Order: sequence, then structure tokens, then C-alpha cells
Amino acid sequence: MPAFFSVDPYGGAPLYLQLSEQIKRAIALGALAPGERLPTVKGLAHDLKLNPNTVARVYRELEREGVIATAPGRGSFVSENGALGDARRVALDVATRGMDDAVREARSLGITHDEIRTIADASIARSYPEEKK
Repeated sequence: MPAFFSVDPYGGAPLYLQLSEQIKRAIALGALAPGERLPTVKGLAHDLKLNPNTVARVYRELEREGVIATAPGRGSFVSENGALGDARRVALDVATRGMDDAVREARSLGITHDEIRTIADASIARSYPEEKK
């Protein structure tokens, strides 16, 4: 299971956000199924070389969002029908954050609104060649 997850201490984003996004992405892609058990806080912290408090924070936030459920003494599991249990909604949330990051980066490089739109349209066209207008 930990092979799904990795964090980059030099990646710019806080480690807890990197892990949270990766768990949500794994759920959205079906790599983690509803009801599937997540690694223990201690085990995942060890594997990723994180403080256990960081992993515990991620699990608490995901539980609050309805993405996972924790059963004392049994562990944490992907929610069967939580608030974000819908894989499509999770996928859209992850994609939105990725686009927001890309737009912020482009703006920091001085790229204009129109140029960003042109770049995005070209990227979409390359990614969906079967849907040419």
C-alpha cells in the first residue's frame, strides 16, 4: 500500500497536503476502494519518514471531510458513502487544485490571462485528440 504514497520535502507544498492529495487521488483513481484499510499512522509515518503526528493530522482531516472512517482498534478505512466518497467529486477536487497551482505558477512567470487560456486549450486538445471541435 505505501507504494502509492510519497512526499517531497522540497516540493513546496506542505507534507501533510501532499499526503492528503495523494490519498484522495488514489481513491479517485480506484487504487483505494471503498472499505479498504489504510496503512496505520505509525507504519505510514515510518515508510514516508514523516512524524506520526503529520500522518495522524491527515487522517483526522480526511475523516472530518468524510473521505475515510476510523474504527478504534481496527484502523482507518476508505469511506463507503462519505461526503467525498464519490470518486468523481474527489477527482474534480484534485484536478481543480492542480489547475489552481498551474495558473498561480504561470502568473508568477508573467504569463497573461489570455496566454494561460491558450496554453490550457492546447493542453486539453492534446489530451483529448478524439474530441476535436
